[in-house]
Amino acid sequence: MTPIAEGGASHPYATDAGFADFAGADDVLSEIFGRGGRANLRMRGQDVHYRLDLDFLDAVDGAKRQLTLPDKSALDVTIPPGTRDGQILRLRGKGRPGIGGGPSGDALIEIEVRPHPIFTRKGDDIYVELPISLKEAVLGGKVTVPTPSGAVTMTVPKWTNTGRVLRLKGKGVPRPDGGRGDEHVTLKVMLPETPDPELEKLVAQWRPANVDAPSGAMGV
Repeated sequence: MTPIAEGGASHPYATDAGFADFAGADDVLSEIFGRGGRANLRMRGQDVHYRLDLDFLDAVDGAKRQLTLPDKSALDVTIPPGTRDGQILRLRGKGRPGIGGGPSGDALIEIEVRPHPIFTRKGDDIYVELPISLKEAVLGGKVTVPTPSGAVTMTVPKWTNTGRVLRLKGKGVPRPDGGRGDEHVTLKVMLPETPDPELEKLVAQWRPANVDAPSGAMGV
């Protein structure tokens, strides 16, 4: 039987790569434990994940909140204006401490925005439905409109129908560049909550120039 290797002759399948690997491992262990055998491991701390429920207007306008952690400690959180539902805020260095002097991890806070009773948001724009009286719809006039940054005055044109949309420029969600989206106001004509005999009499005596009912435009 022929031996695998004879004397100092090299074999076609012989290699010293394995020995090189072992040498590299020794270098890694030296880095971790030091030349004197003492541990020298330096690692970044782990990130931690939290969820924070937020009011709609706090997300739009910005706010400061405290997040209570499982160990009863508190974490101060600054909510930037224009924060979106599902957005993740990163607080650097507020995670788990590092090992061997390594840097701490980060706190990752997922924002969950609660719905608002009158406002809805699409991108950087705000949408709201505004009831107006029959008189305001017919004669026009100034009405008060709520916006995320406070109430403003808006002019309703004469002969405004339900469903007409007016735009308030720059009254939407703040943008990082300092601008803002718009607010879209959908008007909804409302009759008085209680019957008004004078209004009924006026309508009964009214002889419109166009006698066709609005449903006629739908082919009804």
